[in-house]
Amino acid sequence: MQIAYCTWGMMNTPIETGLPVIAGIGYTGIELAVTPRFPTELYTLDAARQRRIVELLNEHRLSLAAIAGHTTVCDEDPDKHAANMQRLRDTIDLADALRQDGHTPVVVSLVGGHEDDWGRLRDRVVEQVRALGEYAASRDVIYAPEMHSGTAMDLPRKAVWLLEQVDHPAVKLNFDISHCEIVGMPTEEACAAMAPHSVFTHVKDQRGLYPHHEFMTPGAGPSDYVRYLKAMDAAGYTGFIGMEVSMMVQRQPGYDPFVDAALGYYALRRAFNASGVPLQH
Repeated sequence: MQIAYCTWGMMNTPIETGLPVIAGIGYTGIELAVTPRFPTELYTLDAARQRRIVELLNEHRLSLAAIAGHTTVCDEDPDKHAANMQRLRDTIDLADALRQDGHTPVVVSLVGGHEDDWGRLRDRVVEQVRALGEYAASRDVIYAPEMHSGTAMDLPRKAVWLLEQVDHPAVKLNFDISHCEIVGMPTEEACAAMAPHSVFTHVKDQRGLYPHHEFMTPGAGPSDYVRYLKAMDAAGYTGFIGMEVSMMVQRQPGYDPFVDAALGYYALRRAFNASGVPLQH
């Protein structure tokens, strides 16, 4: 396994400033956030900006582990839905354009909707995710929906059901263990269910139970990453562990992305050392 930094934690930091620090801390990969309001928002990345990102990744020996393109596939307004699907296809195109040798690009996205809407929306989600899988396959990219609390796909059983129904080799999952922890699911149960189907991960610390929970930076709360890493290893996962800083943290006064990037990295590095799970540098 390796440790990646999710640039979701750097909403106000230019990538030219952020990536050298991230690499210096010890991360070997990044997940690039391209959603609105970020410095690397999808439609600001013209050919010159794309070349610059590739140069920065190569210069600092960072892998592009994934792209965070979070866009709903559940909007029931036809015009908004068409725009959302186009945005996701364009994100897949970006992943292809930023491709690195030896790496299959990955696009991560929530499916949207509300947790109470799954029964009504799930067949539509299957249809849209399958269509995105077809498009991703045409670009040799992996599309990875994310299970997320509060959304229509908020539990592992829903995510695995979706994957089984879509049944497409270009569709995998993004697994964020924190959304299992806040509903009280044991680590081993969550990892056994999700890891075999996952192509990328997020980790956040947390305390409390949904919806009265608080997300925190890894190392700032009670999450047991030794237990998590052992469970992921036992489930056969060998990819990146993505350290994500929640918006709950970023909204706090005095937030410094580099302080939290270091906190999260060293919490995970210590957990790798203690668990005996191999960490690739």
